[in-house]
Amino acid sequence: MLTVHHLNESRSQRILWLLEELGIPYELKVYQRDAQTRLAPPELKAINALGKSPVITDGPKTIIETGAIIDYIIRHHGGGRMQPAPNSTDYDEYVQWLHYGEGSAMLPLMLHMYVGRLKEAGAPLHPRIQSEVANHLGFIEGHLKNRTFFVGDGLTGADVQMSFVAEVARAQQSLPSFPAFNAWLDRMHDRPAWKRAIDKGGPYALGR
Repeated sequence: MLTVHHLNESRSQRILWLLEELGIPYELKVYQRDAQTRLAPPELKAINALGKSPVITDGPKTIIETGAIIDYIIRHHGGGRMQPAPNSTDYDEYVQWLHYGEGSAMLPLMLHMYVGRLKEAGAPLHPRIQSEVANHLGFIEGHLKNRTFFVGDGLTGADVQMSFVAEVARAQQSLPSFPAFNAWLDRMHDRPAWKRAIDKGGPYALGR
């Protein structure tokens, strides 16, 4: 059975959502952030030497990195669901969004988070960071106009991957300026599988 090593208020919430959408049985082991530092507990390093989440175990295999985990679960346990057929015209775009979510979109959002903690010392960096945040959210916004999902006509792993980008942008109060992306996240929140994942994973306010 798959085991999800889940850190509260983290990227691993997406993995719970994916598993709930697919209806795959899994074991959940929950780790709590330190209330002061917001860092993962040292126990997580016993599973992932980096001490980061998400991480899953599947028998003898340990898989880290959200995109790799989404791909692994869908390929090995999804039964053809939640990804376009590899020979379809949508497949390459699907893979693009799997990589883009963490490879490009999250960087300016994380810089905004960390530089904001520097107070006045970080002020010179804010205009450039905000420009990059707007650049990426605008790119996503343009893609989602007149679309229900990121790729094709149904939910895929690309939507799962991109959900954390939307969550962080909303926590930083940037998302309302991008109505298509904002409405997309509201639709995802309305899905029964999303609600089940939140019930199991715990409160999800990203430190607000």
